[in-house]
Amino acid sequence: MSFSTWIQMGGYAMFVWPAYGIAAAALGLLALGSIRRYRLAQRRLAVMMATRRGEDA
Repeated sequence: MSFSTWIQMGGYAMFVWPAYGIAAAALGLLALGSIRRYRLAQRRLAVMMATRRGEDA
């Protein structure tokens, strides 16, 4: 099997490659969303811990 044949996906390339692209974009957006929510949670936790330290004093 040549590289050209593999890229053409047996004539289904116009369906297969966009599906890979959509899946990659979805995974990328999910990863970015997760990173943003993680950072937000870290900031919220830091505020909560700082507030708690202030109450202990």
